[in-house]
Amino acid sequence: MMKTFTRQHINDLEQRYRARLINCLSGFKSANLLGTQDSDGNLNLAIVSSVVHLGANPPLVGLIMRPNTVVRHSFENMVETGVFTINQVSSEFWQAAHQTSARYPKSQSEFDAVGLTPEYIDDFGAPYVAESQLKYGVSLREIKHIDANNTEFVIAEIEQIHVNKTAISEDGYLDVESLGTVAVSGLDSYHVTQRLSRLSYAKPDQPADHLDVSGERIETMPENVTRLNQG
Repeated sequence: MMKTFTRQHINDLEQRYRARLINCLSGFKSANLLGTQDSDGNLNLAIVSSVVHLGANPPLVGLIMRPNTVVRHSFENMVETGVFTINQVSSEFWQAAHQTSARYPKSQSEFDAVGLTPEYIDDFGAPYVAESQLKYGVSLREIKHIDANNTEFVIAEIEQIHVNKTAISEDGYLDVESLGTVAVSGLDSYHVTQRLSRLSYAKPDQPADHLDVSGERIETMPENVTRLNQG
């Protein structure tokens, strides 16, 4: 049986209930740690679930930063230095990653507080998470203020990528599942994934072929997909 929420019902919900419900509506989201530092060398690490792909040429990503009604160390550092890192969270350190959402003082490095390791690569001006198997350094391009909820949409350009080479296929496909990457639903629920299949380029009136991780056509449907289809 379906439960319906009208706009009035949503408005009348208790604040934390509403926040959890609305945050769950977008389904599974990527879990990433933003690595930043200020001009005095203070390090900051913060988990976010709003990173999205914006384009491949130039290579751009975007993310939402919450309203600046309180001090936001990550956002301040981005604006101050113009660079930051995005580090995918894996099943090996997801609990430590979650702990970075606690409100530590600016002088306290979340790296130290949660037991993760800062790493500097190729003289990039922001710290990476050494434990992450997929991470990239970005430079700040634009900040779009969103009047509807007073948030900031940050647009950044990818300057360098660091990834475990075993996860890259010859066609450029990146097998994030093989890296143990976790997903987030809502505000605080973490998940591992199970790939059903890659599919070939969709064309009208032609069923897509199943592909393996390397992009090669599979003659038979993957066993996990067959089980799901059989209910």
